[in-house]
Amino acid sequence: MSGPRVNSFFLGNSSGVNFSIILSPRDGETGKLQLANCSGSKRVDDWDLSVTRGMNISKVTVSLTRTLELCLPNATECCPSPLCMVETLQVLACRDSVLLAQLLIQAEIFANSSRTGNVSENATIIPNQAFKPLGSCPCNLTAGACDVRCCCDLECSPDLQQLFNRSCFTGVFGGDVNPPFDQLCSSQSMEYTPEWFPFLCVQSSLDNTPFLGYFYHGSTSTPKVPSFTIPLQTSPGKPFTGYKQGDPIITEEDEYFTIPQQSMAGQCVGNAPVAYLQNFDVKCLTNLASYKEGLPHHVRINTGTADFIQQNVVYRTITDRVKFITESESLHTAEVLCQNVTFAEHYKFIWKDENIEQVNVTVFLGSLCDGEILTQRFTVEFLSLKSTNGEELFENPGYQVGKPVRAANMNASDPLGSLYIWQPADRGLCASATYRPVLFGVDSHSGCILEVGINEDCSLLRGNVTEKLNALIQATHIGKRDNSSYSDLHDWVEIIRLDPFNSDTNVSTGSLKGICSDIPANLNIRIIFAKVGAVQGIPQQQILAVQISYSTVLWQFQCGLSCKNSFSFLPITASVQFIEVPAQPPIPMTRYQKIYAEFDCNQNDVCWPQLLYPLTRFYTGEPYSQSLAKGLLLAFLVLLAAVMSNPWFSKLWYR
Repeated sequence: MSGPRVNSFFLGNSSGVNFSIILSPRDGETGKLQLANCSGSKRVDDWDLSVTRGMNISKVTVSLTRTLELCLPNATECCPSPLCMVETLQVLACRDSVLLAQLLIQAEIFANSSRTGNVSENATIIPNQAFKPLGSCPCNLTAGACDVRCCCDLECSPDLQQLFNRSCFTGVFGGDVNPPFDQLCSSQSMEYTPEWFPFLCVQSSLDNTPFLGYFYHGSTSTPKVPSFTIPLQTSPGKPFTGYKQGDPIITEEDEYFTIPQQSMAGQCVGNAPVAYLQNFDVKCLTNLASYKEGLPHHVRINTGTADFIQQNVVYRTITDRVKFITESESLHTAEVLCQNVTFAEHYKFIWKDENIEQVNVTVFLGSLCDGEILTQRFTVEFLSLKSTNGEELFENPGYQVGKPVRAANMNASDPLGSLYIWQPADRGLCASATYRPVLFGVDSHSGCILEVGINEDCSLLRGNVTEKLNALIQATHIGKRDNSSYSDLHDWVEIIRLDPFNSDTNVSTGSLKGICSDIPANLNIRIIFAKVGAVQGIPQQQILAVQISYSTVLWQFQCGLSCKNSFSFLPITASVQFIEVPAQPPIPMTRYQKIYAEFDCNQNDVCWPQLLYPLTRFYTGEPYSQSLAKGLLLAFLVLLAAVMSNPWFSKLWYR
């Protein structure tokens, strides 16, 4: 125990149990503790015992009732030394003088060194630091208390200073407010002495130190705290000149038309206004207790010219709730309370110029029961009146990064297709995984886990895995552009499929069970695109080709500690890779460019033009004339050494 309070717990029925605390001094000769008895009380000397009784557990608290402040001169009831108290306690639990439990506590408590006296509330007068240092001890930041590592703090006792006297703050902050500066003639602490020192040094008093004003001056200013409150507009006003992009849509009652949306913190806001020409698709979690109905669908909307239109609402019923109910608690059927609520709402605003021409709403209703968590979905889409069959013609027909890739199934009566990857949920099983669209320019990798039995037929397993992978791609063509028309086949590229290898063998390795080869567990989607131009400075990106391939693996049943488990796991994955290629083939290099590339220092590891680097213009360490002179001198010395090392030179020298 090192603090003034300690807690413990007594397990069991505490009815009729008497708790007491006693001091247990050690025997001077044997060093053993004295035997405990049940005659103690709940208070002894400076210790107090309190018990909070419960059903089958009781909380026992032992607390110190005295102060832990260090003694000031002529003070009592305080700690005379930093080690304030060393005692041994025993907490006893007795019933009818029979000892049931015993707790031994060794208390070693130090004095509270953060305060050495009463703190004065008088304001400190800060001098003008342009003429006088801020103080003799800048590291003394706490009034009436000892600052750790501040050896100039007069409020630190000698015992406390011994704890950090080897790691005190240095420099101006540590109390050396008038250190001898480097330019002083008597200074001997300069690390790099200039050539003119001490012939041009400064002879001055330390009172005129350059460290004056090292800290900020003592004057203070009231900080201007910015207000984060946004003034609410009680009446938005009727737009008579039409909407602009980003303007909130107004209802007939001069209020904002609101739909639940996600805030920047990720939470759903129920009364978020809908902005003109801004699409969104959000999902919000709710349960039956916190469910709230949104804005009524009979509310009329301002078109932008003070006219009002009614929403065209179509109600549909959700039969398959698996995609919406993400969590369910196990409750008895008789106790479950269910209610018909909104599962999803899809809004389509038909617009022309700056006005809203029509609003179509599709509402999906379903039954939500108590204990279930519902994932509501709200979508808003703005479609131009000039578009054909709900296909909006954008100003930039190319794809933009982060937008869904368009897919089509040209072999079906409804050409609307899909290109998805998995969105794992729960335990990551494929049975509970949902889908999310493939976004243009975003490389993705997702997967799920498939449960496979030890007696699984390999042919059926291959077919099951292939079926789950093919469910991600319900399309035969991919749109070249974001505004590809379903009626024009030239706007689409056909998906190139490389079918997985099909093996006719059921078990590849003899008659062993739980081993299957050539399982197409990995789906690879490669999308090739190029920048084919620009519209108003925005690059126009177009898809050129799409290829789908499979990677096979060898699956083997994993037993773990024993083979009693009837199921093993097979992870299957899907990856999407976007590959950018030039819109046109690059111009082939000429013979001159190929020869010049051999001497290009930026493209080769060996740079021949810099062979004699100090003699070239690339060397900038010194003037070119000096480097040339030194180079010629070096060449002369090398030539002289070569001449003197020749045998005929020695013969000529001896003659």
